[in-house]
Amino acid sequence: MAETAAFVTEDQSRQLALLAAPATHGLGPDGTVDRIDTHASAVFLGPDRVLKLKRAVRFDFMDLSTVGKRRAAVAAEVTLNRRTAPDLYLGMAPIEAVNGTLTLGPVIEDPADIDHAAPGNVVDWVTVMRRFDTDTLFDRQAEAGSLDDGKLADLAGIIAAFHAAAAPVADIDWPAAAAGIARGNVSDMVGRDGLPPERVEALEVATEARLAADTAALAARGGAVRRCHGDLHLRNICEIDGRPTLFDCIDFNEAFSAIDPLYDLAFLLMDLEHRGLRASAALVRDRYLEAADEVAGTIVGQGLMPLYLSMRAAVRAKVTAAGAAVQDDPDRAEAMRAEARGYLEAAIAYPAPPAPRLIAVGGFSGTGKSTLARAIAPALGGAPGAAVLRSDRLRKARFGVDEAERLPGAAYATAVSRAVYADMEARARDLLDQGVSVIADATFTHPDSRARIAAVAADAGVPFAGLWLEAPASVLEARVAARRGDASDADAAVVRAQRAAGAGDVAWPTLATGEPVEVLARRALERLGGADGAEESR
Repeated sequence: MAETAAFVTEDQSRQLALLAAPATHGLGPDGTVDRIDTHASAVFLGPDRVLKLKRAVRFDFMDLSTVGKRRAAVAAEVTLNRRTAPDLYLGMAPIEAVNGTLTLGPVIEDPADIDHAAPGNVVDWVTVMRRFDTDTLFDRQAEAGSLDDGKLADLAGIIAAFHAAAAPVADIDWPAAAAGIARGNVSDMVGRDGLPPERVEALEVATEARLAADTAALAARGGAVRRCHGDLHLRNICEIDGRPTLFDCIDFNEAFSAIDPLYDLAFLLMDLEHRGLRASAALVRDRYLEAADEVAGTIVGQGLMPLYLSMRAAVRAKVTAAGAAVQDDPDRAEAMRAEARGYLEAAIAYPAPPAPRLIAVGGFSGTGKSTLARAIAPALGGAPGAAVLRSDRLRKARFGVDEAERLPGAAYATAVSRAVYADMEARARDLLDQGVSVIADATFTHPDSRARIAAVAADAGVPFAGLWLEAPASVLEARVAARRGDASDADAAVVRAQRAAGAGDVAWPTLATGEPVEVLARRALERLGGADGAEESR
């Protein structure tokens, strides 16, 4: 904490001693209280609750230099984090001076009551949280390989709902704010030990080029700015009662959280990518888009992801490099510098994604279209991969139901199906126009549906390729019978009807789907001319 010490405005040693004392946490003298230190706070872990003291520090971006400012920051922390974690944030408590002795006062559950509930002899404030199992932190689950698709899909939906409910912020010039963040990242890296000057210069060039290209897109997102989380990476997500829960949002500086929700999401996507989990990042992005289907502008803003991912990686690069500078352990310091360089290289690469293309994956129900689409998406297009548009999910969205809810037969009338395909084509066109590669996942059993999706690519001026999947009838019927909680409502009768009607003359390359998905994905990518590059190194 050597660097932080230079910005300390007040001695808090007595408060720290109180919070470290076992008795404060209801423990005997031999009890253990774990402590976590950051540049902004000291966190004390008791048996069933957590006490968090904000440090008396002043930085350019954060001023906690007085008791009054820390009181306001603690109140904001409790209030803002209760938007996503109401059961985790129990309230705030005063540290009182009584006859020269510090004691921890009672918890004030509602920060709005602070003016009449607080005693007059307060020397500091703490945030009081429910303790949770740290093994449920999503960064630890990522390291353990236990972040399954179900958790990630749930997380994406929770984030989309949070963003939809977050308070709009009308007085932010988002293009100027975004440019300021991006350029500030570069200037903060200049002269930083461990970051090669020529690579920092390369980031500056890439950033300026992307800002120039994205001027109109940033302006279009100006009306989307909301009071978001602001620090949405895996370490700030846990499970509470089995539910993904966002916590520890930015509470000390609205400039860091009054942002485009897609920039908020980009931190999580970048974090997953950095950990080699691009497929997980692609899943979260796609499920977020599906869950946010009613939020205007969500599809439109996807073209900004190269810039937003670069900005998030650059933040991590400069912060990690700064952390290395205050490490006492030389080996740890060098490891952090290497990690910072990795973030820097990612920040340089993100702004220049491969040219977009459109892929269609078709076949009768049960051929494994969605499975293959998800498997190849990370290898196509810019990070975190090609966007997968599922006709099954779009159909459910038209009727306003959850993807696992079964629709009546009328929802599959010819006119409805045409409208669903039109929805998919429109979304594909929007994404392609922004430079985002797309995989269209549908049966495409009618020749005109295949012609229309190919026409979307032609109109956008991007390459097109179709893949047709096949499997024996018995396999198809067994697969659809085994589905649970799936967006598709197809059953064995539907499969038989599809096969009886046929698909006409299919000119797309055919793939038999009896092999493991990893093998099938390699074969599919070969048919498509190979991966676009990024996934091959992961």
